[in-house]
Amino acid sequence: MTGRRDGPLMRSGGSSHSFGKSRIAAAIAVGIAIGCVFTFLLPVGLFSVAGPPLQNRRLVNSQGESSSSSCESSEQMNKLKSENVAFSQKNAELKKEVRELMEKLKLAEQGKDQAQKQVLALGKQQKAGPFGTVKGSRTNPTVVPDESVNPRLAKILEKVAVNRELIVALANSNVKDLLEVWFTNIKRVGILNYLVVALDEDMAKFCESNSVPVYKRDPDEGVDSVGRTGGSRPVSGLKFRILREFLQLGYSVLLSDIDIVYLQNPFDHLYRDSDVESMTDGHDNRTAYGFDDVFDEPGMDWTRDGHTNRVSVYNCGFFYIRPTIPSIELLDRVAARLSQETAWDQAVFNEELFFPSHNGHEGLHAAKRTMDFYLFMNSKVLYRTVIKDAFLRKMKPVIVHVNYHHDKLLRMKAVVQYYVNGKEDALKPFPNRADS
Repeated sequence: MTGRRDGPLMRSGGSSHSFGKSRIAAAIAVGIAIGCVFTFLLPVGLFSVAGPPLQNRRLVNSQGESSSSSCESSEQMNKLKSENVAFSQKNAELKKEVRELMEKLKLAEQGKDQAQKQVLALGKQQKAGPFGTVKGSRTNPTVVPDESVNPRLAKILEKVAVNRELIVALANSNVKDLLEVWFTNIKRVGILNYLVVALDEDMAKFCESNSVPVYKRDPDEGVDSVGRTGGSRPVSGLKFRILREFLQLGYSVLLSDIDIVYLQNPFDHLYRDSDVESMTDGHDNRTAYGFDDVFDEPGMDWTRDGHTNRVSVYNCGFFYIRPTIPSIELLDRVAARLSQETAWDQAVFNEELFFPSHNGHEGLHAAKRTMDFYLFMNSKVLYRTVIKDAFLRKMKPVIVHVNYHHDKLLRMKAVVQYYVNGKEDALKPFPNRADS
């Protein structure tokens, strides 16, 4: 039994010594671990009062910086908002200007000038003045001359035209006798700015031999074939195509048929306030300048009176045309229709000038003026009215156009005898009948 006790006691003594060492080692390890923890968490010491812990200082600094940054951001946002409002207003103004310019451009390209072909010319909007003082503009601006259209013609016109305007006539070799009376009286009056557009080589040589300014166009079969063989109406229709180049070059043209006797210089009697200034086929104030024509329609009972506005047609054998967009559009319209229709050029000329816009048709926005029918006289006025009135016989017209009668050459010579040579009975042999 004793032996069993001794054994354990001896082992217990050795274990106690070993356990003591272990506790010391563990205490040291714990101390070192705690020190490491405090060193990490409290690097400035446990009892330091020099300032807040680093973490707290960082938090405070961060909060200060955040507050300052927030104030600056607020100011920047307000500034940006203010700038954005200003930019929005400016952008709206620019959009409005662009929209207005686009509308002007669109209208200018439509026609083709037309309502805002005038707006472009009229400029800024204006307030209406007092009653009775308002007057619209009828004088459209001229186009910018484009010499590249026909450089050869441009050089001729520089020499011939006066104040950028001239008389122009088309002629082929079939009408030499009429043309000779025409240019002889132009020279007698002292008119220098006139030009014959020769439609064939023979006519060009005839003009050159008589010292008449002449222009022979470059070969164009579509024009030349009519010019060589065409009668008066086909040749008359060519002028709307040919005149376009004159207008594009910036020249006003007094288009003249050759069955006209010049007694005064017509340029002294023009107003030049419209796109087209034309002589009339009318024979008195009503027919020349317009009147209210009432027709009776009994079936309508008390509304049986039908009112219409009537005016005689313009004579497309003598008119002054300015180089404007509406004028060029008129020439284009007439030329286009004559190339597609079998129609009288004078009828088409007047339809395009006078017919209003309706349904799908856009009327021509051209200003027009009717010439004084006693100054720019047609042969109906001469033979129906003037030679029967003692007062009117003493008046000297600017021109006499023998457009109502077929015996043109004889009547032209009689007009010269009466007005130039003073032969009072020169006109008496000729009746007023249109078939004469």
